[in-house]
Amino acid sequence: MRHLLAIDDLSRDELEEILELTDSMVEVSGRSIPKVPALRGRTVVSLFYEDSTRTRLSFDSAAKRLSADTMSFAVSSSSVSKGESIRDTVETIEAMGMDAIVVRHRSSGVPAQIARWTDASVVNAGDGWHQHPTQALLDAYTIRRHLGSLEGRRIAIVGDVVHSRVARSDIEAFTRLGASVVLVAPPTLLPADLSPWSVDVAEDLDSVLGEVDVCYLLRIQRERASESLFPSVREYTARFGLSAARAARLGPHALIMHPGPMNRGVEIAGDVAEHPNAVVTEQVANGVAVRMAVLFLLLGPGRLDPAPQRTTVEVEA
Repeated sequence: MRHLLAIDDLSRDELEEILELTDSMVEVSGRSIPKVPALRGRTVVSLFYEDSTRTRLSFDSAAKRLSADTMSFAVSSSSVSKGESIRDTVETIEAMGMDAIVVRHRSSGVPAQIARWTDASVVNAGDGWHQHPTQALLDAYTIRRHLGSLEGRRIAIVGDVVHSRVARSDIEAFTRLGASVVLVAPPTLLPADLSPWSVDVAEDLDSVLGEVDVCYLLRIQRERASESLFPSVREYTARFGLSAARAARLGPHALIMHPGPMNRGVEIAGDVAEHPNAVVTEQVANGVAVRMAVLFLLLGPGRLDPAPQRTTVEVEA
């Protein structure tokens, strides 16, 4: 694996390999010194053209726990504000000796284009409405930890699917790992063509609550109401929001998930966000371990030494 641009680029075996390696990274993160020298001497740069908190900090933490050097590129204070092109920016970064570039951009396809311009490994941290592969990996890993496997599981993805790179990546990852997916949304928030995906569709959240193992809620952007994609935020919440009453109808082991940031009181009630089966903060924690696994597979020597005592000696050296 040289780049990670989209879930569709990964086979089921490759997905399983990343998830299994993540187990080792979770163990590393739980140590008193959560650091290994696996990527010592490597440099990872974050190139974010969109605002981000969780993803940017998660990649930064992942690289540092693997002992890589890190650089963050702040678009607002860079030559981009003077009109520098993406290609010139990438070539400038590459001249500094980067080994991996983590890219987020508002336009679909930019990470794939950058991969054609550079010898560094490129990780897509979200591009337009297209893909967010590491989000899908951390979501799959979170489900796997709680339910043992995605094989045969029923997963509802609820909300604004058409504008969601998270939904696209999740659908591909979940179905490839053996889960069945039902999309729950008004028709205006679904893609016009669903034929590329093997999914079911429901326009009524109440009809699927009792049958799903995971209820995955997508963030609703309030401006969609002004675009007349649904009548109002209040009506959307009434039909598709996960209220306490709806959460009570989920199975006892059903997970409640959200990619964040949450609109409490819109797609998820405030008290439901604190439900024992809500794993939103765990998704964030697992994101660091998943991104450690991805960076290790892209840049590492081929395996992670699991011996804590040896790792501690090398870190202190």
